[in-house]
Amino acid sequence: MRARAVSSEELTRLYLERIRARNGALGAFVDVYGRSALRDARAKDAAVRRGETLPAFHGVPTAVKDLNLVRGRWTRFGSRAVQFWSPVDDRSAASLRRGGFVLLGKTATSELGAMPVTETDLHPPCRNPWDPSVTAGGSSGGAAAAVAAGLIPIAHGSDGGGSIRIPSSLCHLYGIKPSRGRVPNAYGFHDEHIIYTCGPIARGVRDAAALLDVLAGLDVGRPHRLPAPPEHYARLVENNPQGLRIRLTLHGPITQTHPQVAEAVQRVARVLEELGHHVEEAAAPGGSVDEFLPIWQRQVATAPVLFPSRLQPVTRWLRDAGRAITDAQALEVQQRMSARILQVLEGADLWLTPTIPVPPPAVGAWKDLPPAEAFHRAATLGAFTAPCNLTGAPAASIPAGLLDGRWPMGAQLAGHVGDEATVLAVSRQLEVAMPWRDRWAATAR
Repeated sequence: MRARAVSSEELTRLYLERIRARNGALGAFVDVYGRSALRDARAKDAAVRRGETLPAFHGVPTAVKDLNLVRGRWTRFGSRAVQFWSPVDDRSAASLRRGGFVLLGKTATSELGAMPVTETDLHPPCRNPWDPSVTAGGSSGGAAAAVAAGLIPIAHGSDGGGSIRIPSSLCHLYGIKPSRGRVPNAYGFHDEHIIYTCGPIARGVRDAAALLDVLAGLDVGRPHRLPAPPEHYARLVENNPQGLRIRLTLHGPITQTHPQVAEAVQRVARVLEELGHHVEEAAAPGGSVDEFLPIWQRQVATAPVLFPSRLQPVTRWLRDAGRAITDAQALEVQQRMSARILQVLEGADLWLTPTIPVPPPAVGAWKDLPPAEAFHRAATLGAFTAPCNLTGAPAASIPAGLLDGRWPMGAQLAGHVGDEATVLAVSRQLEVAMPWRDRWAATAR
């Protein structure tokens, strides 16, 4: 676009046409801003013609997850119990605008972001572009499905227990949850202990690094409360670290890892050794779903709900229990679990695990189960992702092959709090060594 070889309006029309053609079968978008997106794209093209200084993603189409507020638009949090019109952008949407993006609409999320599958009462379930019979994941399922199906080139997501990494893994994408304190809280809350944050979902590591620069205020705006890295992540991603110590964990305390997933992560470990790093196995930290449950219940209870009786059964079950839990009680559990988890990285640089230890569930697999059983089954998808939300550590999901030749698998690479640069640089080494960008879902072709 800077060279005027293609215009923002051309790209915007292209992606809007793809959304019209493909979204009905996938349920990735819940709202499309066709007219306003084209107006914005034309304004972006005029800025190019005037020779203005342009931000990194000037004129690039993207979308906003429906847990976020967009000026002049409705927000529903994936729920019939929430509906309000926002006069302002929240901090994440504002960052995307400062980065130059054209907003095409809202992507689907699970209700209140509570489940790792995107199946709400508002609209049909979000399906996986690789196999529409299985889930695209959640809660950023719509964002990942949209990127995987070619409806947008890159996406904004958010992650409270794996909500960026789970759908990235299921959709053969690269997604990174940044450290706590790296990206400003979307709603302006003090985030010293909050376990969720926003981050990028992309087809490649360099794209994700550049979007993280935007969300973290490094490219435009200003950095959040963590010390800023020495350079932009878009440059740090090209570093070539050597001789790192990497801990490898294949099996966790919640569920057994599927053999094909374990083998895929072991292949990633072997590539890391070939790249000159030192990989050593380590046991998973102890923990259980029931120990983690009060933290999640409390988080769900803090979401704004106008009509509680309209919530889905599992969300209502989580919220009702969470209203009886204090912030102090949830924080005590979080700190206790975090102390155990952080021991895995003592004396090491990175932690390699499966992203998801099990095959993708079928769409609707837990729909008719009692709420407690549905949540416990869903929790197996976050067995390795949620620990990094508790500690606040950065963690990325890297495409690692196909289970049974059809379902994408991911390997998770986690680092120390504040050290996204190492996670991104090693992710980029893996992307070069085991390329994945050219492998597309049939839905996208």
